[in-house]
Amino acid sequence: MAVLSAERIKITTTKSPLWCTITIIVLGLGVAWMIGRSSSSSIQAYNDEAASGTPDFEKFLPTFNEAGLGVSGFGVMVLMIMAALAITSEYRFGIIRTTFQAIPSRASVLIAKAGLIGAFGAALSFVLMLGAVFITKAAAGSEGSTNLALDNADAWRAVYGVPIFAFLCVVLAIAVGALLRQSAGAIALLLLWPLLIESLFGLFGSYGRNVTPFLPFANADHFLSSGSSTNFHWGPWGSLFYFAAFVLVVFGISIAVVNKRDA
Repeated sequence: MAVLSAERIKITTTKSPLWCTITIIVLGLGVAWMIGRSSSSSIQAYNDEAASGTPDFEKFLPTFNEAGLGVSGFGVMVLMIMAALAITSEYRFGIIRTTFQAIPSRASVLIAKAGLIGAFGAALSFVLMLGAVFITKAAAGSEGSTNLALDNADAWRAVYGVPIFAFLCVVLAIAVGALLRQSAGAIALLLLWPLLIESLFGLFGSYGRNVTPFLPFANADHFLSSGSSTNFHWGPWGSLFYFAAFVLVVFGISIAVVNKRDA
């Protein structure tokens, strides 16, 4: 409890978590509103075209994944940045030495950071995901909300899956930050990994297609949407367990490295 209390004070008394939280809220709800307005404009344009002829485009009817893009995409990335800064900032300013002197169990420090920020991120993303869905429905109108009914298991998985994904991403960010101990490097790796590095495998033909089902963030996307063209060897829940196992392995490596080297 002392470790949790100490980490809570660090998180709540610094400015970066506050600004990151505000950014996540603005991105999560703002993108949802824009998605809804895009759907409404698309439907209006389609109806205008249909009145005078045959439209040459389809109406944009957003799905849960599209409505929550600001949360599951941009929001989770900012959350990973916040988590990485929580550990790399201590290394940067030398506070980590004092932390480890006060708390000899270094593993408990990393676990407390990951647990607190992860729980906060999961709760925040769940609330924002529900808010994003309702904002998108309100902005899109009744016709644009056709695919946004919470009436089946897949629809609910798209909502509660984001907090699970957010929690695991926070744990991964803490691990990467502890391994690299440098803010710029950790943030660059965490952002480029899902956005660029994994997508590059698609350029390698059959080799890329064979490797993609085993990439961590590709499996996370499969869990959230289960609509990928990639031929995965397991279902959405199998992809979640695969991503979770990957995160736990990296986190375990970070604990071993932190215990072994000097602060």
